[in-house]
Amino acid sequence: MSNANNFIPYQRETFDAHTMQERARSFYTWMDQRRTVRDFADTPVPKEVIEDIIRTASTAPSGAHKQPWTFCAVQDPAIKTEIRKAAEEEEYTSYHGRMSERWLKDLEPLGTDWQKPFLETVPWLIVVFKKAYEVGADGEKQNNYYVNESVGLACGFLLAAIHHAGLVALTHTPSPMNFLTKILDRPENERPFLLIPVGYPAADAQVPDLSRRPLEEISRFY
Repeated sequence: MSNANNFIPYQRETFDAHTMQERARSFYTWMDQRRTVRDFADTPVPKEVIEDIIRTASTAPSGAHKQPWTFCAVQDPAIKTEIRKAAEEEEYTSYHGRMSERWLKDLEPLGTDWQKPFLETVPWLIVVFKKAYEVGADGEKQNNYYVNESVGLACGFLLAAIHHAGLVALTHTPSPMNFLTKILDRPENERPFLLIPVGYPAADAQVPDLSRRPLEEISRFY
């Protein structure tokens, strides 16, 4: 049984129904403007902004509150170059053999290919690692729970925070991503989950003309 001394009163602002509806709709309208961008400006972004974005991501729920994530923020040009080189090697192999014809066909409307110059252009790369387990002070392995679900939720919070700050991002998943563990010298219990370039869009940035599925297609109310 939990010790009551480990709990504190839950306090936060509440809203009437009208205000809730206004806030829900305005947040949806804002988030509906979020797009994945592949053309970034090299305009600097203050480190403090990235720090607060990561802080927001860390407020996500996690299994048993284990918080099984590490966010590596990369600004160093030499490291970004190393990451781009390794990522493009994996992407080239994927586009020339790993991906099925159907997969490649599905990617055509997005205009993607194996070349990833944005990995060097963008001011920040946030590499999200999931912690498969924790390592105690005595070196003993300690379980984490619902790791993929927890880190996935944190990445959702991260993308929302990036958009809220007025920046753009790309969820990049070169596969396999083991090179990130080596380049960033991460411990054995951490596994790369997402590679997210973060910055301002280039002045001439374009995105595919896409539409989102309407509410009636993505939901059921009972």
